[in-house]
Amino acid sequence: MTETTSTGALTRFRLLAVLCGVNLLLLVFGYMPAKYIFDALENNGWIIFIPIAHGYLYIVYILTVLQIGVQKRMKFLTIIALIAAGTLPVASFIAERRITKKYGPAR
Repeated sequence: MTETTSTGALTRFRLLAVLCGVNLLLLVFGYMPAKYIFDALENNGWIIFIPIAHGYLYIVYILTVLQIGVQKRMKFLTIIALIAAGTLPVASFIAERRITKKYGPAR
């Protein structure tokens, strides 16, 4: 693998970790209360995009984690932990920082 391929995968991982994290926060603290507490989906049908977007983003996030995991030869448990980080609010931000610090380009 070339360095640019590896850097591209890391950049893609960082972007998807942040997007997935923000979308999960929107899902947990925006969509779910609107649906179950306020019953606001009838009047605001447009917010259905939040869980749909999260589903698609999470699939791409998993594929990106697998790609960077194979390229960086990560342990299997590390890859599983990174995949699980996409399911917990704020965990993807922490995982993104740790992976960037460990595998990012030297400064």
